[in-house]
Amino acid sequence: MKVQSFTYNPFMTNCYVCHDQGEAVLIDPSCAADNEKQEVAKFLEENNLTVVHLLLTHAHIDHIFGCSFFEDRFDDAFKMHEAAVPFIERSVEQATAFGVQIEPPSAPTSFLAEGDAVSFGSVTLDVLHTPGHSPDSICFVDAESRQAITGDVLFQDSIGRTQGLPQTSMPQLMASIRDTLLPLGDDVTIYPGHGPETTIGRERRQNPFLSDA
Repeated sequence: MKVQSFTYNPFMTNCYVCHDQGEAVLIDPSCAADNEKQEVAKFLEENNLTVVHLLLTHAHIDHIFGCSFFEDRFDDAFKMHEAAVPFIERSVEQATAFGVQIEPPSAPTSFLAEGDAVSFGSVTLDVLHTPGHSPDSICFVDAESRQAITGDVLFQDSIGRTQGLPQTSMPQLMASIRDTLLPLGDDVTIYPGHGPETTIGRERRQNPFLSDA
């Protein structure tokens, strides 16, 4: 699986295009400005990629700015965990609270849960439910290539925020990291929702939040 990352919007949120054999998935379209949306679209076109799935790790506003644009472009809806629905429904309100504007995604009609899988090219992404930062947080794991898109669960030297956001839980987040992500193996590369890529092993050894892991 090849992974192309883009970092957009005032929250510096990562957007990912994962692709293999001419097929792609778009994960967390954080592109807010028109030029950001066009940059992702241009990458897809120049690499002759057919987008077969639109995916969200979770539905906080900084991860969904470009949803409406790509839903219209590909005549498809984003797939997400069912717990994302209230966040989608309140996305305009949330954006206003943060002083930004958003064109909300359509109401989701297809949900992903623990144990589901998403396929494109020769790649199969396993879906893991990893709540804590948000009740709808899910990660996408390619076991064969040892890569994972983890959203705002685990970062380089940090973890997802659990203060000042609705429906967060530090104990739940730590359980998701320790019981779900760390067992994936130290060699797994993770692509987080913010900041640079890292590995499970690096975070197990150096992340100050995982000192007892």
